[in-house]
Amino acid sequence: MADGPANEAPNRQLNDVEFGENVVVQPFTNLYGCRIGDNTRIGPFVEVQRGAVIGANCKIQSHTFICDGVTIEDEVFVGHGVMFVNDKVPRATTDSGTLQNEQDWTLLPTHVQRGAAIGSGAVLLGGVTVGADALVGAGAVVTRDVPRGETVVGNPARSQARV
Repeated sequence: MADGPANEAPNRQLNDVEFGENVVVQPFTNLYGCRIGDNTRIGPFVEVQRGAVIGANCKIQSHTFICDGVTIEDEVFVGHGVMFVNDKVPRATTDSGTLQNEQDWTLLPTHVQRGAAIGSGAVLLGGVTVGADALVGAGAVVTRDVPRGETVVGNPARSQARV
């Protein structure tokens, strides 16, 4: 494991990150409590939260949000502005009107398997698995599992023959 990213860049918040070798992290990123694998590239304006895991040889493009509970395996491409969600019933307060805390909701893990590609602007709801070598089209909203090698597009994301 490396002590930090392989490159220098201004305006990065890096806290308690486990870096693989040769990881490049662009400016204006927030990475905390996560793990990033060897040779992965993190674009500008990306946030990766505590508990997220990103494998080796991945590309995470700008303006992407990767929350707690997300596991991204090796060789995955994540396009610009992709949003991961880890709670299917988000609420600000409990039934009694107090602000929710970590005990008031259930984390729904999301798993992106090896070699998958997520198109720009896609949204992946919590609790889904994107199979190995699958392709999620730009702007798709993934509400259920995507089988290995499948291409899905639309809202909600549905199977589509690859062109």
